[in-house]
Amino acid sequence: MPRALLSVSDKNGIVGFAKELIELGFEIISTGGTFKLLQNSGVDAIEISDITNFPEMFDGRVKTLNPLIHGAILHRRSNEDDVKLAREHGMVGIDLVCVNLYPFKATIERTDDFDEIIENIDIGGPAMIRSAAKNFADVMVVTDVHDYNVVVDAMKKDHADVDFRRSLMVKAYEHTAAYDSMIANYMNERFNDGFGDKQFIVGSKVMGTRYGENPHQKGALYQFDNFFSTHFHSLKGEPSFNNFTDMHGALKIAAAFNELPSVCIVKHGNPCGFAIKETLFDSYTEALKCDLVSAFGGVVAVNGIVDKELALKMNEIFLEVILAADFTEEALEIFSSKKRIKLFAQGQDRLSISGDLNDFKHVEGGFVYQHADEVTDDEVANAKCVSDGEANENELDDAKIAWQVAALTKSNSVIYVKNGATVAIGMGMTSRVDAAVCALKKAKEMDIDVSGASLASEAFFPFRDSVDAAAAAGVKTIIQPGGSIRDDEVIAAANEHGISLYFTGIRHFLH
Repeated sequence: MPRALLSVSDKNGIVGFAKELIELGFEIISTGGTFKLLQNSGVDAIEISDITNFPEMFDGRVKTLNPLIHGAILHRRSNEDDVKLAREHGMVGIDLVCVNLYPFKATIERTDDFDEIIENIDIGGPAMIRSAAKNFADVMVVTDVHDYNVVVDAMKKDHADVDFRRSLMVKAYEHTAAYDSMIANYMNERFNDGFGDKQFIVGSKVMGTRYGENPHQKGALYQFDNFFSTHFHSLKGEPSFNNFTDMHGALKIAAAFNELPSVCIVKHGNPCGFAIKETLFDSYTEALKCDLVSAFGGVVAVNGIVDKELALKMNEIFLEVILAADFTEEALEIFSSKKRIKLFAQGQDRLSISGDLNDFKHVEGGFVYQHADEVTDDEVANAKCVSDGEANENELDDAKIAWQVAALTKSNSVIYVKNGATVAIGMGMTSRVDAAVCALKKAKEMDIDVSGASLASEAFFPFRDSVDAAAAAGVKTIIQPGGSIRDDEVIAAANEHGISLYFTGIRHFLH
């Protein structure tokens, strides 16, 4: 009679799984709380101590760490010497191992008590999983509650062949690797400020993309925790690798303004339009004016629900992607005639981000890793006015928007905002003055009046030339970090032109 060992922390579905296994002819072995649950549910099971002839010890720290368990899992059924040795030592084969691990993540989210955290580091579970995975040719290893029905179905249809067991083996090693990575990262966060000798970046696959950045590259989306599973619903079209990177840029900016009806348009990872007006319709209309040419084929993030009126407006040009908090049925109907547009929603009233605490970027041979950047609410409020004149309330509101957008735009960047909408954007330039001048040049080509705008630069102006260019365009307020050896020269230029100049003392490079 085949044997199955069931020892799970997540007990969802385990009783039904055990009953199915018994119907398939399995004898059930179980441990601790799993055994008690099965027993109370009328499932016939053997307690692990009856196999090992040892009680659970040290508050459950030792219960499955025993040769009679691991030998029963690991001996090779096709190896005569293994079979003989197992028989001599009274080891009866265990043919299926179903284990999921102590809830370490839930524990560290719930408490800072290190003693309790230590006790929620599983030892026996990973050992059994690895043993079963190593001997996958003879043993099925089940680590995912969502696989219970899959495993039962495979056995009933006689499809539990070596390929099937191999797939379970791969998932098992992913499970233990992710678990150990989480523990190591937590310990480094607690004791090494998050920067230990090893750094583990673990994600769960959400979906494949049609290809990577280019057709000859393969791509897929992975998530931390369950952010995309919870906050990403594909309503129309298949997202590509590039769509995700552009949506990332648009989402970060649009969601940065909390409940305000903001709209951000992105092209190739950088904003080409942003606005906050009274309504989403007005916000989109004003954002579009900033750079209508670049907006064509762009990605739009809408911090709210797209209704029929807004959908009709957006449908006037070709947009590749719209990511919104949600869409009304009437809006979806409007977009249904557009074959190439892709629609994605978070299924809520406002956009949200996962708020990742850390950030990393691939470099040849490895990656650089850092704490994630964040623009705090008080950066503009606490900015120091270093000029003779101060900005009025409207100019400061525009400066706050410009500062937030600049922080999420590729360096070197300058952002011009007037009456809650971007009117000129310069980004990704090798020279800051080039960014300022190019933005103004495009605004002129678009016949946009920049006079009266507030300007933000995510890093200090190294020379006064950018201030001179802004003054020529009629800019009234500039906000930047300050910190240049030529700050006095820049301040003098601002005073000379009657521009209000604010220093935040904080830089926001984005490379």
